[in-house]
Amino acid sequence: MDDPRQDEWAADRKNRLPSFTEVLSRRTRPPVDLFMFYLFLQREGAEDILDFWLDVQQHENLCRAYFKDVRKSGRTIREDWPEYWDYARRRGSIYGTVVGLNPNSAAKRSTTSTGELLSDHDRHNLASADEKAARSPSPHSPYTVASPATAVDPPRSTTPFSLSGRTSALFNARRASRAPTIIPRTSAISRQDLIASAERIYFRYLSPAANTPGSNENHEIYLPPSLRIHTFPLSSTHEPKSSAEISVMAQIPDMFHAQKEYVFRAMEQDAFPRFLRAKAFGNLTPVSALVRLVVGLVVLWIGLSAGFSLIFLDVHPKSKRFFLFIPFSIAILFLISHQYELDPILVFLGQSESTPFRTLRIREPYVKKLLIGRAIWVTVLVCAGVAALTLLFWAVPGHRL
Repeated sequence: MDDPRQDEWAADRKNRLPSFTEVLSRRTRPPVDLFMFYLFLQREGAEDILDFWLDVQQHENLCRAYFKDVRKSGRTIREDWPEYWDYARRRGSIYGTVVGLNPNSAAKRSTTSTGELLSDHDRHNLASADEKAARSPSPHSPYTVASPATAVDPPRSTTPFSLSGRTSALFNARRASRAPTIIPRTSAISRQDLIASAERIYFRYLSPAANTPGSNENHEIYLPPSLRIHTFPLSSTHEPKSSAEISVMAQIPDMFHAQKEYVFRAMEQDAFPRFLRAKAFGNLTPVSALVRLVVGLVVLWIGLSAGFSLIFLDVHPKSKRFFLFIPFSIAILFLISHQYELDPILVFLGQSESTPFRTLRIREPYVKKLLIGRAIWVTVLVCAGVAALTLLFWAVPGHRL
C-alpha cells in the first residue's frame, strides 16, 4: 500500500524533476529513487561516497537520539556534558535546537578538520599518547595512525568521483559491512556508542589505511586537504581520560558534518545530473544498451545480406522483399535504443531497467511523462528508418548475376 505522503510529494512534482534532497530523503519513486541512485553510483564504482553520507547521517541521528535521551532523563546537556556544551556554544553546532543553544549558534557550521581544532596543549598530550602507542602498537588501536605532522599519505584521488584504480561494482562483490540503518533502542544511548559510531566512520572512509590495496571492506573517499582528518585519538573500548581526549570527545557530534556537506555538494553537482539524464530521459543500463548495439548490428547485417540476395537473385514476386521489414525493424529499434539509451517498448509497458535486463515499474509521474514523450519520438524514428530501408530495397530493380 502506498504511503499518503508519497502521493502528496508526487503531486507536487507533476511538472518538475525531483531535487537531490528529495532523493536522499526517500521522497521519490522509481526510477529516480535512492535505490536507483545507489545502483547508478555502484556501476561507476563510487558508491562509497553515498555510503559515507548515509553513515554520517546515521551518526548524526544517533547523536540527536543521545541528546533527547539526556533531556528525557531530566538533566540538561549543560549539566550532563559541559565540555560539549562549551564547545558548541563557542563554535556552533548543528544540534543547537536539540540541546537548547542560541538559535544563532545553532545555525553555525564547523568547516575545520579535527586536527585544526586541537589546542597546542591537546596536540602535546596526543603526541605523547602516540609515542606510547608506537612502543606497543595494537592492531585495533586508533593511536597507530600517524599524527598530522608526520603522516605521509598515500596517493589519493583528485575528485570524489575519480575511479583511480578502482573497478566498477558490476565486476566486484559488494562489501557487506555497513553501518546499521536503524538505531537499536534496547537501552539509552551512551557516549561510548557515539565514539564507536565515529570510529567506524573514520576507519572505513577517512583513514589513509582504508585505501590499502587488497582491502575489500574499507575505502577511503576523496576530501580536500582542509577537510581531511589524519588521526582519530579515541577508542570505543575505553572512556576518554586525558584532557586532550575529553576535548576531542566534545567534537564527536559535529566531527564529520563539514565532510558530509562537501560530499553532498559533490554528488549534487557531479553524479546527480548524470543520474537524472540516465533515468529521467532513458530506461536502459549501459550494459543493456551495449548488447542492443551488438545485436542491432548483427541483425542489420543479416537484413542487408538478405536484401541484396533478393536483388541479385532477382527473386519473384517482388513483393517478397517487403518481408525485409522484420530484420530492419529489429536492427533499427536496437540501434536507436542504444543511441538514446531508451527502449520504447519497455517505456510503453511502464518499465525501466534497474540492473542489466531487470526492470521495475516507472512510478514517478513527471519522469513517466518525459519517457513516454521520448519513446514516441524514438518510435517515429524507428518507423521512418524501417520504411526508408524497406522501400529502398523494394524499389531497386532485380538483376540476376
